Amino acid sequence: MIYTEKLLKVLLSPHISEKTSDNMKKNNTVVLKVLKNSTKFEIKSAVEKFFQVRVYKINTLIVKGKRKRQKNKLCKRNDWKKAYVILQSGQNLEFLGHSTQ
Repeated sequence: MIYTEKLLKVLLSPHISEKTSDNMKKNNTVVLKVLKNSTKFEIKSAVEKFFQVRVYKINTLIVKGKRKRQKNKLCKRNDWKKAYVILQSGQNLEFLGHSTQ
């Protein structure tokens, strides 16, 4: 089994945007920012343990950091990992007034 300390560090924050809000309502999907080296199994275990919901499926992707110009030099933001967590039907998870139903 995976240790609880490791699971606490896997989930970083919810990713809330217009697209993810629509996804929450239509497809019962929650979008989360997670550690870049975490696996689907670790993400599923963390969500099920801390939110007491049943996970149907997880899709992950790595978002490449943007290049930004600051004064006379180019900088690059860090890459990060995004997880689309699809909940089983009948399950509900709420973030900041947004609910999946």
